Amino acid sequence: MPSRRTFLASGLAAGAGATAWANWSSSWSARFLRERWDEMGRAIPPAPHTPTPTGWAENAVTLAWLGHATVLINFYGLRILTDPVFFRRIGVSLGLGTLGPLRLVQCALPPAEVPDIDLLLVTHAHFDHLDRPSLAAVPGRPAVVMAHGTADLLPSRDTASVQELRWAETTRVRTPRGDAQVRAIEVRHWGARVQRDTWRGYTGFIVEREGHRLLIGGDTADTPVFRSHRAHGPFEAAVMPIGAYDPWIRHHCTPEQAIAMADAAGARRIVPVHHQSFRLSREPFLEPIERAEKMLSAEAGRLALRAIGETTVLA
Repeated sequence: MPSRRTFLASGLAAGAGATAWANWSSSWSARFLRERWDEMGRAIPPAPHTPTPTGWAENAVTLAWLGHATVLINFYGLRILTDPVFFRRIGVSLGLGTLGPLRLVQCALPPAEVPDIDLLLVTHAHFDHLDRPSLAAVPGRPAVVMAHGTADLLPSRDTASVQELRWAETTRVRTPRGDAQVRAIEVRHWGARVQRDTWRGYTGFIVEREGHRLLIGGDTADTPVFRSHRAHGPFEAAVMPIGAYDPWIRHHCTPEQAIAMADAAGARRIVPVHHQSFRLSREPFLEPIERAEKMLSAEAGRLALRAIGETTVLA
C-alpha cells in the first residue's frame, strides 16, 4: 500500500507539472490562463471620448463607436445598437463574474447613459459579440434582429420582438419611433459559440430608413461577396472590422481588406471597429487603425472615426 509520503510526492510532482505547463506551454488553454493571470489588478483606462446622445439631432444619421463592435446609432430618430459589450470582461459567466479577456479601454458609455434602444442587432454568437450580461442591460424594449440559430442565447428580458435572419432574408421592424428595413447579408466568418454548435449562423446587416442605408459588416474575413452587396446600396457608411487578423486571417480581415470590401459595396464612409478594445490577437494595439489611416490618407474625411467614443454625423 502506498505511503503518505508517496502520495505527497506524487501530488507535488503533479503540481510542478501543471505549473510548468501553464508557464511554458504554447497551447491555447495555457496561453489563456497566462493572459488572465497577467491581467490581475490591471486598471482599465477610460475611453478617450464620451458621446452625448441626448444632444443628437433626430433628423440625421449620427453614430458613435462605444468600443469593440458596439456602435450606437441615431438613424433619423430610430435608436440602434449593434453587438453590445458594456462590461469589464467577455467570456464565460461563472455566476460571480466572467472568465475571459479584460477590456483594454472602458466602454465609452455605461448602460445607464445609453438611450432606450429601438432596434438591437446581433451578428453572431461569439462571446465578444453576443455578451449575455450586456444584452440583458440594454435599455428600453428593443426589437431584436439576430443571426439564425442564436435567439436561444438571448437572456430573459422584455423585448418588442425577436427575429432571426438567414442571408438575403429581410424584415421590416416597426417601432414607436418609426420603421426600418433590415436585411441579413453574407460575410465570411463562423458562428459556433462553443466547438460543437456549428449550426449557429453569422451575418452582417443592411439597415434602411428614410431612403438612407448603413452596412454593418459584423465579423468577416476577406471575401468578394461584398461586390454583390452594392446592389442594395448606396450606403452612407460601412461599419467594418479591422482587427484580430494576426493570426486569425481566415476569419478576420486586415484593415486594407476591410476598406477594399467597403469600396466594393459602394460605401461613402468607413467606420472601423473591432480593435483597441480587447487583446484577441497578436497585432500591436494601434496597428489596425494606423494601417487604415494610411490606406485612406488620400481620401480626406472617408474614415469616419479613429478612437473609442468618437461621434460622427453621416447624413
